[in-house]
Amino acid sequence: MEDFSNQEPDKAQQESDSLFDAPPMAEQERMVEAVLFASTEPVTLRDLEARMPHGCNPGEALEYLRKRYEGRGVRVVRVGDAWAIRTAPDLGFLMQKEIVETRKLSRAAIETLAIIAYHQPVTRAEIEEIRGVSVSRGTIDQLLEMEWIRLGRRRMTPGRPVTFVVTPVFLDHFGLESARDLPGVKELRSAGLLESRPPPGSFPTGQGGDDGDEDPEEQPELFES
Repeated sequence: MEDFSNQEPDKAQQESDSLFDAPPMAEQERMVEAVLFASTEPVTLRDLEARMPHGCNPGEALEYLRKRYEGRGVRVVRVGDAWAIRTAPDLGFLMQKEIVETRKLSRAAIETLAIIAYHQPVTRAEIEEIRGVSVSRGTIDQLLEMEWIRLGRRRMTPGRPVTFVVTPVFLDHFGLESARDLPGVKELRSAGLLESRPPPGSFPTGQGGDDGDEDPEEQPELFES
């Protein structure tokens, strides 16, 4: 009778024995998912092999996991020689953070805005006549950029100058239903928006100073942006 007790097991039997202790593939997927989710940096296959139990196949587990996440809010993606969980590209806009930045208006911008609000529709020349100083283009551009003023109808006068009017954005910001709800002259003076100035026309437009040099820190609170 032939004795088979000392014969080596065949190759299939060896592979079966070596894989016996490895967790099921579903469990390996969970392990890979946990590592990728908790890691702040992409993880290589070598790192996964070092973390997972003996006999695991992280490469195969990664492929199953990648397919499982297809079409989801996050994806398993390759980054060089490593792998990571990342937000789906089409949902990147959800991760953007909006920051509200408080910007102070210069006194020139405040006065220009007040003149437009109370005298609309008003031309640039009329603004300069009321203020007694020239209005820099930057001041007008800032108010237009903030969408607090907009271009109105052109005047039917020589040169067809454009006019400026306040916008619904301006009214909404200050809780006004219409320009008629703006505060009165006394309220403006108490807020520091009006001050004693030479009467209009006492000196030529543009020679009373440059509004670009005024200090934005001296802004009254009423028109804080």
